[in-house]
Amino acid sequence: MIIFAGLGNPGGKYARNRHNIGFMAVDEIAHRHGFSPWRKRFSGEMAEGRLGAEKVLLLKPQTFMNESGRSVGEAAKFFKIAPEDVYVFHDELDLAPGKLRCKLGGGVAGHNGLRSISAHMGKDFQRVRMGIGHPGSKAKVLSHVLKDFAKDDQDWLEPMLRGVGEHAALLAEGNASSFQNKVHLTIHPETSERPEKKTKPEQKAPAKPETPAKVETQTAPKTEQKAGPMASALKKIFGG
Repeated sequence: MIIFAGLGNPGGKYARNRHNIGFMAVDEIAHRHGFSPWRKRFSGEMAEGRLGAEKVLLLKPQTFMNESGRSVGEAAKFFKIAPEDVYVFHDELDLAPGKLRCKLGGGVAGHNGLRSISAHMGKDFQRVRMGIGHPGSKAKVLSHVLKDFAKDDQDWLEPMLRGVGEHAALLAEGNASSFQNKVHLTIHPETSERPEKKTKPEQKAPAKPETPAKVETQTAPKTEQKAGPMASALKKIFGG
């Protein structure tokens, strides 16, 4: 069994916040793959199902972001799941909107949800980093993550969530790079169309200049010269 934990804050007030993209991701997986109904467990909401050959526990901590580790840690401890089999879907300020990257372990980059999970089970869990972009100033970070996605964000948000849902089995089976690539192609389908290789137009060899037709010249046949008087006389004397 593996855990797919989405991070966010509970309640309708936060449902469409950028900080809740992790909740949105696991909701999409549950919907597309017919998981069990959500039920309260491990200080969160839990749903069970299968992705390919893997049994998967989906988890949405209901402890608010800063205490996410309590919920994830409880579930991992109960099922005896190693940190490397725990996948955490979360918002990532350091990635541009619409970018998704997977990695094992690493720092928390100021993310309070990741910090809480690291405190409960160490840092060696899987991260599915879902880019929301940086507001440009540290002072604006809190208002940025706790603000709803803008209308323009739907151009990349909807296909990203669809890609995560459609290809979640690749991630569950350990093919993180393939999963990452498939999600990218869902967001940017035009990159899958390889442009046709341009070939140079066929160049015809320059025509050889026409050589003038060979004019056959006829030389006049040599005419037999009549023998002179001296020659005739000698011929009579000596014969011939």
